[in-house]
Amino acid sequence: MNKAFDAIIIGAGQAGPSLAGRLTAAGMKVLIVERNLFGGTCVNTGCMPTKTLVASAYAAHLARRGGDYGVTIDSPVRIDMKRVKQRAATVSANSRGGVEKWLRGMTDCTVIKGHARFTGPHEIDIDGQAFTAPRIFINAGGRANVPDMPGVKDVDFLTNTSILALDTLPRHLVVVGGSYIGLEFAQMYRRFGAEVTVVEKGSRLVAREDEDVSVAIKDILEAEGISCRLDAECISFKRHADGTQVNLDCSTGSRNAVGSHVLLAIGRRPNTDDLGLDRAGIKLDERGYVEVNDQLETNVTGVWALGDCNGRGAFTHTAYNDFEIVAANLLDGEDRKVSDRIPGYALYIDPPLGRAGMSETQARKTGRALLVSKRPMTRVGRAVEKDETQGFMKVVVDAETKKILGAAILGTGGDEAIHGILDIMNADVGYSTLKWAVPIHPTVSELIPTLLGDLSEPN
Repeated sequence: MNKAFDAIIIGAGQAGPSLAGRLTAAGMKVLIVERNLFGGTCVNTGCMPTKTLVASAYAAHLARRGGDYGVTIDSPVRIDMKRVKQRAATVSANSRGGVEKWLRGMTDCTVIKGHARFTGPHEIDIDGQAFTAPRIFINAGGRANVPDMPGVKDVDFLTNTSILALDTLPRHLVVVGGSYIGLEFAQMYRRFGAEVTVVEKGSRLVAREDEDVSVAIKDILEAEGISCRLDAECISFKRHADGTQVNLDCSTGSRNAVGSHVLLAIGRRPNTDDLGLDRAGIKLDERGYVEVNDQLETNVTGVWALGDCNGRGAFTHTAYNDFEIVAANLLDGEDRKVSDRIPGYALYIDPPLGRAGMSETQARKTGRALLVSKRPMTRVGRAVEKDETQGFMKVVVDAETKKILGAAILGTGGDEAIHGILDIMNADVGYSTLKWAVPIHPTVSELIPTLLGDLSEPN
């Protein structure tokens, strides 16, 4: 016999628990099912543990630089990797426990640990028990992508999940993939004391960014002793006496890199292949993401997809905004759309990259007349005072409407300072509103009005 609910939520990631809270507050009986760990990627294998590790790595880096600040450390900096690992695990466990406690204490919310599979458009099976609801929300998340590269099945490798279990320092970590996840792990493990090599198939790191950003990031990493091997067109793997040999097809340099450990950081894939979506008639795109419209509805009436599994964002904040959009439309009578969302994100190397809106490259492709301004972080008093002057800030403006199209702040505090620009973009006002602001000194944000005052046509 089917057990009926008003709503079923599949997955307890960033969107699911908050949605359960709104639906139950509206008087609905809700079932939320989670097959693994409460809190999703962010809490368990993403933001929270990795940024905890980044913080430990920054502490080690700063300790080694003590002399630059007139601080003497008598003995070499030592890294207790077991303590580092435990600290990250504790942060995740505390947050995960908080999410589960919240859900289990929620009135009219039934929580089941198990694997949900669709058996029809509004029916699911959980370990042999049937449940139905007129509203079903898929919040299944994603996982590391492991391409079928030559030899990959014959060697041991790490992903962003399994590397979190390490409590010893790799002798040489080879990171395959020169984008966001890979570069964060590359820098943190270099700061912990490992030799690190980044292998990237493309001609530059983080290829979705402007070329000047990619070059600056490469310079930052190489200055810390990280080897970056680009144009690795034919990557393959084989066992080696010292660990794993990663074969490259590069125009210069050695044709392989031998690592004691190999991290595969080659993108993400959605957790949609074992949910029985075909039985519900729910469409997927060619990459396996659930197809949704601007309101996050699937092609099946009464079924929505939120978070990493819908291909509309790969971040905690976009998943949470998915919840906000669905809740506002369903419960508040609003007409919120994903297309209204201005993209913003950060790369958490040190110094971080904060990004908002279009890159300069993307803006040029629109054919609009543009105004661009760029300033080095050496012009930022706060950066000089901290002796962290790597990077730059750049803003791109529509010359006709005078509205900011996008910005990049690669530098200390860039992940926070970018929000001033994001706020102006969301307010949908011209750049002069921010240009005439009076920011606090000394901060990174105080250079933004000056940056906007130097706008000119790009070369």
